[in-house]
Amino acid sequence: MLKSSAVVILLLLNLSTVLVHAGDWPQWRGPDRNDLSKETGLLKQWPEGGPKQVWLFKDAGLGYAGYSIAAGKLFTMGARAEKEFLIAVDVKDGKELWSTPIATTLKNTWGDGPRGTPTVDGKLVYALSGQGTLMCASVADGKEQWRVTMQSLGGKTPEWGYTESVLVDGKQVLCTPGGDKGAVVALDKLTGKVLWQSGDFTDGAQYASIIPADLNGARQYIQLTMKSVVGLNSTDGKTLWRADWPGKTAVIPTPIQRDGFVYVTAGYTVGCQMVKVGPGNELTGVYTNKVMKNHHGGVILVGNHLYGHSDGPGWVCQDFKTGAEVWSSKNLGKGAIAYADGMLYLLEEGSGTVALIEASPKGWSEKSRFKLEPQTTLRKPQGRIWTHPVISNGKLYLRDQELLFCFDVK
Repeated sequence: MLKSSAVVILLLLNLSTVLVHAGDWPQWRGPDRNDLSKETGLLKQWPEGGPKQVWLFKDAGLGYAGYSIAAGKLFTMGARAEKEFLIAVDVKDGKELWSTPIATTLKNTWGDGPRGTPTVDGKLVYALSGQGTLMCASVADGKEQWRVTMQSLGGKTPEWGYTESVLVDGKQVLCTPGGDKGAVVALDKLTGKVLWQSGDFTDGAQYASIIPADLNGARQYIQLTMKSVVGLNSTDGKTLWRADWPGKTAVIPTPIQRDGFVYVTAGYTVGCQMVKVGPGNELTGVYTNKVMKNHHGGVILVGNHLYGHSDGPGWVCQDFKTGAEVWSSKNLGKGAIAYADGMLYLLEEGSGTVALIEASPKGWSEKSRFKLEPQTTLRKPQGRIWTHPVISNGKLYLRDQELLFCFDVK
């Protein structure tokens, strides 16, 4: 009896080191990589001046990196002087827990520093620097476990830096160095050792992040580049299907997949496209149009409708199945989007205005707005407030360069 009790205690102690909350946001676009929060009981309208600010962290460093939240910690990246750091912050009070240098700072006219979002997997966290160094560190103390560069995998840093948020799936870490060795690579998540590289898919790296999908009885990885939207076999990286994509300048938004329907979009006049992955991975085109020309603020699928900012018409609601525009609005300028509890959280990139609207195909129905204050004085003139909002465990997280905000929206 004593031995059994001891075993139970040891198991509980071990589990306590990796416990997560239902509202955690462990990676880019959340647990399912679709930017849909499953939280309920959130405010449907904010007080005058906006929701209550819980804390403001003033040393997140320069850059546009997003944030993941797990087990009471927030993880992000930022450039401090000449180095980019992986940073952990206590979600209760906004105090720094630890920081670990990743690589030298990416320099860019639109703003220096990292662009991606760290990915948390149990006791480990993974972060990709702007110049392409992927580091694995301990969640507990930030101690480095391993690192690998995209250049060592045959990649070349894109013009605006590596912005991908790496995917951890099973025993693998997926990233997109791009190049002739293979555009996508699977690494052993514990060692960083190469497991496979997509030798028959060799596009250059762009700025989108990989999503996983279970189609035709098998696991696939879907990625978008300047020339292709592609599905890769999860076990060996071989191409299962591929559709042409007419990208221009930069291709950024993360693909969306549901029931074999794969939706992609990009700005710079390109538009959007949907394909259907059928039995045997046979591909069928569904529609191609310019209703949604999303630059980099993201698109979200809620029910049967897509929401996001489209260059030209403004904020758009689009029918997922047909591609038709349902409504559009210019009540707020261009920006990023997040979803929780029936509401869309919209962040205007130019002014820092945050609007709360209903996620409804009936039209623009705004409930509240406020302006992010203070704002950084360190942002480059060409830069904007580009980090996407995150809602996690009743809190709204926003960022303007070195300033990281936490608001209570419960």
